[in-house]
Amino acid sequence: MNRFTQLYQQRKAQSTTEFVGRGARRARCPVCQVRQDACICASAKLQPSGCGFALVMHTKEVLRPSNTGRFIADIVADTHAFIWSRQEADEALLALLNDPQWQPYLVFPAHFAEPERVTETLHHGTTKKPLFVMLDGSWREARKMFHQSPWLSSLPVLALRPDQASSYGLRSSPLKEQWATAEVAARLLAMNGDTLAAQSLQQRFEDFTQATLAGRCH
Repeated sequence: MNRFTQLYQQRKAQSTTEFVGRGARRARCPVCQVRQDACICASAKLQPSGCGFALVMHTKEVLRPSNTGRFIADIVADTHAFIWSRQEADEALLALLNDPQWQPYLVFPAHFAEPERVTETLHHGTTKKPLFVMLDGSWREARKMFHQSPWLSSLPVLALRPDQASSYGLRSSPLKEQWATAEVAARLLAMNGDTLAAQSLQQRFEDFTQATLAGRCH
C-alpha cells in the first residue's frame, strides 16, 4: 500500500459524511477511482527514478475521484502524501524537507513567487536528489496553500513553462498553466532524466482520463 492510499483511507475514516462528487452513484474501483469494469490498477508498476515527490494535499482533494496525484505513487516509490493545514505544518513533512538526501523544490508558476526564488532548472551539481513538492488541489485551493504556508516559503520555486494546454478534460482549466498533477509530475520526471517513469506516468494519466470520460458518456 503506497503513501497516497494510506492517506486516502485515513481521510475517509475521519470523514463524517460521504464525499459526493460528479458520478457519485457510479460503482468505482476504490484504488484508481475508474468505474469498476474499466479498472486500470493492473497497469500500475513502479519504475526506476532518481527523484521523489511530496504531495501536499487539500483535505477535499484526497477524496476527489478526479484527483490524478494518486498515480504518481503508482510509478515513483519515493512518493509521500500529506494533508495541508493552514494552522501548522505536518511534522513528518518538515522532517522530509530537512532530510539531507533531498533537495526540495516547490513546483508552482513563477509569477506567484519572488523572482529570486524562481528556477527553471534542477541543481544537478550536488549529491542530493530532487524532491518535488506539489500543492495538490483545485487551482483556487493550490493558490491558497501557496500563500498560506510559511514553512514552504524558503524553498526554491521550480517553474515549468507549458508549451501546450493541458489535455485533462475532467476539470475546467481556463489557463494554459493549469495542468493536472500527474501531467506536471510526468514533465518533472522527464526533466530529471527518468524517461521510462515519465512515459509510464503520462500513459497512466491518459488511460485514466479516457476511461473516466468514456464512463461519463456511457
